[in-house]
Amino acid sequence: MKKIAARCLLTLMLAGLSLTVSAQSFSIIVETTPTANIHSIVAVLGGTLLDSMGGHVHLVSVPAIPSIYPDGVKSIEPDNVQIPPGEHGAVFGVSSSSKADFYGNQPALQRVNLPSALQHATGRSIVIADINAMVDVGHPALVGHLTSGAEFLSGKCRNRPGLNESAGGFLDESAGGFLDESAGGFLDESAGGFLDQSRLASLDPITAAFLTRSGASFVDPLTAASMDRMSPAHGHGTMVAGILAAVAPDAMIMPLRAFDDKGCGTTYNIAKAIKHAVFHGAQVINMSFGISGHSQMLKKTIDEAVKAGIAVVASAGNGNTAAPQYPAAYPGVLGVAATTLTDAKASFSNYGTTVFVGAPGVNIISAYPGGYYAELSGTSFSAPMVAAEAALVRSLKTGGWKNSIAMGVDNIDAVNPAYVGQLGTGRINLLKALQ
Repeated sequence: MKKIAARCLLTLMLAGLSLTVSAQSFSIIVETTPTANIHSIVAVLGGTLLDSMGGHVHLVSVPAIPSIYPDGVKSIEPDNVQIPPGEHGAVFGVSSSSKADFYGNQPALQRVNLPSALQHATGRSIVIADINAMVDVGHPALVGHLTSGAEFLSGKCRNRPGLNESAGGFLDESAGGFLDESAGGFLDESAGGFLDQSRLASLDPITAAFLTRSGASFVDPLTAASMDRMSPAHGHGTMVAGILAAVAPDAMIMPLRAFDDKGCGTTYNIAKAIKHAVFHGAQVINMSFGISGHSQMLKKTIDEAVKAGIAVVASAGNGNTAAPQYPAAYPGVLGVAATTLTDAKASFSNYGTTVFVGAPGVNIISAYPGGYYAELSGTSFSAPMVAAEAALVRSLKTGGWKNSIAMGVDNIDAVNPAYVGQLGTGRINLLKALQ
């Protein structure tokens, strides 16, 4: 029987530039002086106060981006992002005899010595906040791994046409992702095509063999048709959480939803989620998203988290470029590039001097909503490996964790002569980091 592939690269872009839209309203982030009256400022701007996050930071809807700041305003920053087209991957089920966390033994995690590392640490007592889209909290692979989360969906997130893909991306995946942007759905037959054994054979031979042994059964057209009606953000949060749970099984994952059902997010909501993570005791924050444009508000909030001693991890991006992606490129953030099972730089992965380490990011297997699993690729799925690694290290010691991650690597320069010094200190080795 033919099987169907799920496909898409979900990326969002920062619209920090001047935009023309049909609806005459814009969301802006307004930071005021301590003594300023935000209601008076909003009145001067002719806008509406939508939300406040503390620290004199507010979300305001205005009819036009102001060119002159009213008295009491320290800064104003636009707050809009966009989803562009994406790429491909596959969704599958497993036999009833397979354990829910079977994918913890996948080749990519064996490559980083996870089985041996778990004999020394499991992440107990550590909370990892993941800022993402909605998570399937009932997935068997995640039951018992989640702590209380929160949603941050203030304001109106707009998907605007006309932005250049080079402007950046949120929720990064690449060839091996799982969403389909056509008609706002995924597992789309016209775009994804049908999946049979030839598709499985086209995967890395080691990964394909692993899936065969696990009793993987790729989703059939009837199931795919029902999934096609769901949102384009469906799955990303679940898959990232699945990786965190596999690598640090005794850590608790705090799901923070800052992306709506269409995969649209804003810098304001992301910043507010970071503040929530800091206030509620997270020791690690994972951010599998990015933008190429600088956001002063996002940087300021991340600086607060780093100064609080939190391990902040972010995906380096999937543009195959040395251009910095934020938040991965901000000081103190552990930016993660993607590598293959042979330690080569993934064809799509960003690189450069802001990368902290590399981690497997090709044909990664993880949990998928509805009790399914998926095979996918992208720096979105390399980052949570490092975030979970931080949880493992921090469960053993409170100091020196960053150096342990930086030094606990395998040198991959010989495999990547064109990228020496641009893939961080090397590809992570969990056992080395713990030792």
